[in-house]
Amino acid sequence: MNLNVGDKVELLKTMLGNDSGTVGIVFYKYDGGGVQIIFPNGQYDGFSKNEQYNYLEFIEHVYKYENYLFENVVQVSIDFEKGYWRFDKP
Repeated sequence: MNLNVGDKVELLKTMLGNDSGTVGIVFYKYDGGGVQIIFPNGQYDGFSKNEQYNYLEFIEHVYKYENYLFENVVQVSIDFEKGYWRFDKP
């Protein structure tokens, strides 16, 4: 899987207090293909390239988020609290 910042994904398994089917948004991509994803409950987690195949399904790319500049997790949480992230399914 080759996820990028701005990709909307669906969890294939229950984790981080989120049920299977929960939508998340990629907010950071590591060298090597790993990603950080935020979920509607405000939790976020990293997924290696291999983990992405087991835990995530790509839904769509959301252009609004593709240029998100990750500074630190505190800023991600602040943006979450301000309502920046939208988790609706298409």
